[in-house]
Amino acid sequence: MLDKVIQEYHGHSPTAIHPAEGNSKLNAPDFPPEEAAMIKSTRIRVGRNLAGYPLGPAITKEQRAEVEKKATTALATFDGELKGKYYSLETMSAAD
Repeated sequence: MLDKVIQEYHGHSPTAIHPAEGNSKLNAPDFPPEEAAMIKSTRIRVGRNLAGYPLGPAITKEQRAEVEKKATTALATFDGELKGKYYSLETMSAAD
């Protein structure tokens, strides 16, 4: 059943050969057309990897503030194309 879902959603068989993954590919040239045709979507997932903090509903307001501070401290070290402006949901206005 999962193979059918993969084939219908992604548009290729589950046995199709995918391009290699890894950090070395971040600045790579475009995929050849036959490989690019297999790519229907991408997804970026951010997971919480901070030991000592509970997930979602169990986290306190104070812990959430600590996590945000740790994340913004890390984000502030980015440069080049990764550099950006962090908008806190708590302080962000509708115009931001």
